[in-house]
Amino acid sequence: MATTDHNELAEAHSGAVGLTESEKAAQIAAATAPEMLADTLGEYSRIWLRRVRSGESGALPVIFGLIVLGAYFQITQPTFLGASNIANLMTQAGWIITIAMAQTFILLLGEIDLSVGFNAIIGGTVTTWMVSINNPWPTWVAIIAGLVVCAAITTIEGLLVFWLRIPSFVITLAGLLGLNGVLLWLFEETGKVGLGGVIQLHNNFINDLESGNITPTVGWILLVATVVLGGGFMIMRDTRRRAHGLVAPPLGVTILKIILMGGIGLILVAVLNHNRGTAYQALSGVPWVVPIILVLLGLTTVLLARTKFGRYVYAIGGNAEAARRAGINLRRVRVLAFALCGLFAGITGILFISLLGSAEENFPGGQYVLYSVAGAVIGGVSLFGGRGRMLGAVLGGFVVAVIYNGVELEGYGAAGQYIWTALVLLAAVTLDAIARRGTAPS
Repeated sequence: MATTDHNELAEAHSGAVGLTESEKAAQIAAATAPEMLADTLGEYSRIWLRRVRSGESGALPVIFGLIVLGAYFQITQPTFLGASNIANLMTQAGWIITIAMAQTFILLLGEIDLSVGFNAIIGGTVTTWMVSINNPWPTWVAIIAGLVVCAAITTIEGLLVFWLRIPSFVITLAGLLGLNGVLLWLFEETGKVGLGGVIQLHNNFINDLESGNITPTVGWILLVATVVLGGGFMIMRDTRRRAHGLVAPPLGVTILKIILMGGIGLILVAVLNHNRGTAYQALSGVPWVVPIILVLLGLTTVLLARTKFGRYVYAIGGNAEAARRAGINLRRVRVLAFALCGLFAGITGILFISLLGSAEENFPGGQYVLYSVAGAVIGGVSLFGGRGRMLGAVLGGFVVAVIYNGVELEGYGAAGQYIWTALVLLAAVTLDAIARRGTAPS
């Protein structure tokens, strides 16, 4: 959520002496919402640079970080940008991105969910058990059951937070410990299905979510459809905003974004459609997890940017007391945000068991909750609430996955993964603090 630079506003008022009323209004508008006066790409670029200097950098740091990390790993490990590793990176990134998306719903409120890791694997375990018993449940029922269990857990946590007025840190820390115990109990109760703390997944549909690939032809069709629909939506959105006198970037900026989106998609699909199999078995196509993430990104972006619920989330995260006085039902919005966090935790658990091909009781839920926070914060979601976008969380989760993948190629092991992720997270938090300092009122 963009914040107003109070110093610029004061300068606009003080510099308006001697001007006509229309000139005063234009100058104040330029200070509060300068894009309203950006009719060309050049003007928009100057405004964008001014906002970057003031601390409102948006997704720029995470994109720059991705470029630097990609260049470094490609130089040190030439196989990093190969078709096989890119496909491997996409599948590894799936669950990391969704767990960062889950945490984003809570962080936007200025809260945190420390139980999201163990919550995810409980949902995945429920789904795995239901499709692995002698008389398995229908796949869609098992998936819905896993999602509902996870959403119910975080809904209860959210209700406890706001009924008892206890910090979410404490409630979800208790949830982390308690759900770890619930996970162990689940494996004890399902011992006849699993063996040695592992339940093997023998369901082709769920396995294909991570290991399956779209055919090359379908991949190209989906790329064209995504660019056309996404570009059309962006142009219509900006046109409608201009018609109502609202802020919208120049048409040249929107077209540039569409071209960039299409170019990245073109390169990605071309690389993944390259045969990365063996002489005896061809393997090509975009992993199914990629369109899954894109659909989730589209839905959550619309939810947060185009609905009352999304506006209320940002309002509460920015200033809860002001939101309450404006008539917003804080409890309802917060509990719903916790429920959505649980829903995405359930999606994470299903993608995770799809990647491994099993559910395991030896799950590092405490470690993976740190990945969720790191991914969201690296992507520009503020720890203090009220600022950040779901696209940033997706990019931040992808950064964590790039580190995970690249350090694994380097052979550094778990130690290197922790150190690299810690350094990138520290840089992201520092940028967040600088941004808040730069946009804070004097």
